[in-house]
Amino acid sequence: MLKVYGSEHCPDCTACKASLDASGIAYDFVDITGSMPALKEFLAIRDTNSLYDEVRARHSVGIPTLVEEDGAMTLDWEGWMKAHNGKIVEPKAACSLDHKGNC
Repeated sequence: MLKVYGSEHCPDCTACKASLDASGIAYDFVDITGSMPALKEFLAIRDTNSLYDEVRARHSVGIPTLVEEDGAMTLDWEGWMKAHNGKIVEPKAACSLDHKGNC
């Protein structure tokens, strides 16, 4: 099953969840702000994976992160949705001041 690391406080994450729901795609949402074990699980990935090099350089968090069953990971949830013929529900707001996401 698809795993999504995110936060209920992140507009991009809630848009990702809404898009997955609207597309009927099953997923497990890990709210990294909901529990310390969930945060630690995410940080163990984020702090050691080169996928997050740019994210760390911007001092961003790197959510939402989608992890497929085979371990493939992406920070581009909209691109993933398009590749899987999913419907995209646009975020009502963005996570950063530039209004481009980058949570």
